[in-house]
Amino acid sequence: MQKKIMAVFGTRPEAIKMAPLMKSLQKNKNYKLIITVTAQHREMLDQVMDLFQLEADYDLDIMKDRQTLSGLSARIITKLDEILADESPDLLLVHGDTSSTFIGALTSFYHQIKIAHVEAGLRTHNKYSPFPEEINRQLTGVLADLNFAPTKRAKENLLLENTNPKKVFVTGNTVIDALLSVVDENYKFENRLLQKLDFKNKKVILLTTHRRENLGEPMENIFTAVQQLTEEINDLEVVFPVHLNPVIRELSKKMFTNNSQVHLIEPLDYLPFANLMARSELVLTDSGGIQEEAPSLGKPVLVLRDTTERPEAVEAGTVLKVGTNTQKIYQQSLKLLTDTEEYKKRAAAVNPYGDGRAVERIIKAIDFYFGTNKLRPDDFEV
Repeated sequence: MQKKIMAVFGTRPEAIKMAPLMKSLQKNKNYKLIITVTAQHREMLDQVMDLFQLEADYDLDIMKDRQTLSGLSARIITKLDEILADESPDLLLVHGDTSSTFIGALTSFYHQIKIAHVEAGLRTHNKYSPFPEEINRQLTGVLADLNFAPTKRAKENLLLENTNPKKVFVTGNTVIDALLSVVDENYKFENRLLQKLDFKNKKVILLTTHRRENLGEPMENIFTAVQQLTEEINDLEVVFPVHLNPVIRELSKKMFTNNSQVHLIEPLDYLPFANLMARSELVLTDSGGIQEEAPSLGKPVLVLRDTTERPEAVEAGTVLKVGTNTQKIYQQSLKLLTDTEEYKKRAAAVNPYGDGRAVERIIKAIDFYFGTNKLRPDDFEV
């Protein structure tokens, strides 16, 4: 008899990382997959769903302009409560560290439904950085019955929190599975600016920033560093897909309107974004997922945060944590853009986050959990 698995997610990063797993579960005769989206990010979520040809069985559609975390959580729990009561799945899958993740797991717990956490065990051990993601993933870890840790370090974090080792599987990160399926050296951009950009003869920086804790002065510091870089390097082009948050939009327009080397564009679908990342020289970001993706493409990353829950890439050397200090961002970016040996060293570092087979390992772990596979799958190792 088929086991019923419900996946709950609501943001673009979650959808990207869950997509290859969803496609695999849909083809698996042992399971009936139910996809429930909270639509915590409406437009950006829909783009990914379309790209991977996924359709939601339930759409909570909870996004509101300038929504509070409390309001967001309340709407998710109220709507998801009814769905779980009707469907009563055998296992609920959540991913990562969003409000959809934690509230999805919490509501599942209220219904005594087993919970599986994809990308489990990431920690900064600072509950306000990133906010609210660090607490979301910690609390989800407390609730989870199955933990799919992307790395050995993530597993160790869970064990230090007294998680039962039998509940933890090291799988690699599904984002690598997704990324390798969409990057194409012959890809043609639809965006006119990107069509015209000279990736061969120009140094292109990809900039992304959206974290709540970076709003205000930290983001101004980041933008100031970017301004200084364009003043120093004539052949530098900066592409900044601007987040939909109106606060970020207002500040970026104010800071960069008169800078012809900084290109403010609308958020990109995952397909062009992944291919833009593959053709860029350097990535400046406060995103979590990009810290995993860029190393797979041989791109150094400067993390615009004071903490990171992904220390493996820092230790490997492909990621450097620079925070939001203007001078540090400027100096480290300049060094990578002008020091060929330093750049090669960072770009050539081994990616510790996966080999493109994370989904395969997760399915085997689920099979093992339900008893259809008697052998526990081997942990992913770098």
